[in-house]
Amino acid sequence: MLRIEELTKAFNDNYALQQLSLNIEPGEIYCLLGSNGAGKSTTLNLLLGFLKADSGHIYIDEQLVDVNQKHSLATARDKIAYIPEQVNLYPQFNAMENLAYLANLGGIKPAYEQFEQALTQTGLAKNMWHKPLKDYSKGMRQKVGIAFAILRQAKLLLLDEPTSGLDPSATQEFIHIIDNLAQQGAAVLMVTHDLECSTTLGDKFAILKEGEVIEQFSQKDLASVPLHQRYQQAIYPQPINLSA
Repeated sequence: MLRIEELTKAFNDNYALQQLSLNIEPGEIYCLLGSNGAGKSTTLNLLLGFLKADSGHIYIDEQLVDVNQKHSLATARDKIAYIPEQVNLYPQFNAMENLAYLANLGGIKPAYEQFEQALTQTGLAKNMWHKPLKDYSKGMRQKVGIAFAILRQAKLLLLDEPTSGLDPSATQEFIHIIDNLAQQGAAVLMVTHDLECSTTLGDKFAILKEGEVIEQFSQKDLASVPLHQRYQQAIYPQPINLSA
């Protein structure tokens, strides 16, 4: 569903991303890990067409994405749902109104029952559906964003730090929702610092450091070396001398 081949992006003489390659099949969850400035946000901006790569290729559903061609970019975006770290919907609208407005902007016309089904699938309490989003927590706003992805039948979900600021209960709800969407065939790219959530959800992993992938592995590899240990060794290969 998503194939990236040697994607590179530099700003002046500084490389934000160097020859990133990865592949995500339908139903797979890929966790892109790294500290701030590692190149994770640049990757998302390239996939969304907000930035143009210096070299490399992006294929979505086996179609080459050309940001210079409006049709190519629009076709790719039709298959993508992007859930940012802060889901900025319309605070004065309720969940139903937000979904209806976004659907109209996206040129889709779901039946009322489809709005209900999408919100139900996210687990958003029914008594909140008609309350304004200004009264929602981050996790509840996130559920509305995911409900729109469900309505659009997005084939690829791009998630940016989705568990940042969520309490443990909301994080578990998020894990359940994304796992269900993957089981239904969605491909998921999750950019995150949350190693516990990644361990639970991830099928494939990559660790970025200063724009380069320094390690790639799969869920089965975690049986021998846990994710926390792999991440620590990759990002901080030398022991930290606390007495210095």
